[in-house]
Amino acid sequence: MEPRISLVTLGVRDLARAKRFYAQLGWHGQEVQETVFVQAGPLALVLWDREKLARDSGAAVGPTGGFGGIVLAHNVRSQAEVDEIVAAARDAGATVTMPPATTFYGGYAGAFADPDGHVWEIAHNPGFTLADDGSLVLPRFGGGEP
Repeated sequence: MEPRISLVTLGVRDLARAKRFYAQLGWHGQEVQETVFVQAGPLALVLWDREKLARDSGAAVGPTGGFGGIVLAHNVRSQAEVDEIVAAARDAGATVTMPPATTFYGGYAGAFADPDGHVWEIAHNPGFTLADDGSLVLPRFGGGEP
């Protein structure tokens, strides 16, 4: 199996609200059969009804409002972009869970939860390279095998 993420599907409680929220952040999608597909660089973000997603994947639906165990990361090219994106998310209805600040690894990051509780970290990490197309290029950690 090749190490790649092709789709990230978020189970949402209100598809119209989720679609509006992400559109306000500039993530415009295509709605097909009660599912929204957004091209996100080299992968796709999918918004789908939370209970349908749970049934389709065989997962149990946990208590509402709890942490779903997933944090999505969006790396950017500057600290200013971190501030801009976290502010835009807040203005669109997100809950800022970690205001932007310097990180332990020498970067700069902030985090927010979207209206369905999905947590996003917005990070500027000078140790990671972003290709022109937005793809993240991981460094060789510790000089070992990739």
